[in-house]
Amino acid sequence: MKILIAGAGGQLGRSLQARLTSHELSALTRGRLDLTRLDEVRAALSAHRPDLLINAAAYTNVDGAESDPEGAYRGNALAPRNAALATSERGIPCLHVSTDYVFDGAARRPYHEFDRPCPQSVYGASKLAGEAAVAALNPRHYLVRTAWLYHPDGRNFPLTMLQLAARPEVRVVDDQRGSPTYAPHLAEAIGRLVETGSYGTYHLAGSGGATWFELTCALYRHRGIRTPVRPVTTDEFPRPAPRPAYSVLTTIQDPQILLPPWEQGLAEFSRSLG
Repeated sequence: MKILIAGAGGQLGRSLQARLTSHELSALTRGRLDLTRLDEVRAALSAHRPDLLINAAAYTNVDGAESDPEGAYRGNALAPRNAALATSERGIPCLHVSTDYVFDGAARRPYHEFDRPCPQSVYGASKLAGEAAVAALNPRHYLVRTAWLYHPDGRNFPLTMLQLAARPEVRVVDDQRGSPTYAPHLAEAIGRLVETGSYGTYHLAGSGGATWFELTCALYRHRGIRTPVRPVTTDEFPRPAPRPAYSVLTTIQDPQILLPPWEQGLAEFSRSLG
């Protein structure tokens, strides 16, 4: 299969390039393909003639979105809209990646694909708008919701926690629970999904759930770090954007495509750091 990856410079984009080696890949960073420009999307599809477009690009600044809603909607709604429209015009499928932040966090059991979204932040609302645009414009679509994504390179929570380990004590929120997801595991699951031809919405995230505090404690154990970690509440760490208190994801759409437990992803991440 010929696959065009947009957002190739990000955590997921790099993981897709490393894991989808059985396919013919064209990987374009935002500098080479700006999905917010429909003319660029059409030109890229014409030049590369892929069988599938994967949109791994996004506006990911959750707090920044509160003061920059236009930027968030351009990156998370307009861009996937253009991807869906241009791929539909050529009669090919597209895959778009969304987030657990489309849910409000009020549930006390894992969210599945048929649960009703109710975003509480500008970021979550912009991602939900992108989902709606893709679903409306290209019936041959995959919508993949994931959560708490991290990779050995880039900006992400585990790497930040490793940087903070030099402090006398690290304070970490313990009342937000989600699904930590190792980007290479997500890339492998996406590879399996696109070979099924079964279009629709899927939850692909690290199996099980953890709080940010539990994730940090597990990471420090893997790295042999003895810095004390103290659990705190969200109220003690106020942020511009509200976060779901509970956003663990599960799937009932295709139980055959599951990611490994989040603990396994974290262990592989730690080993990759040497």
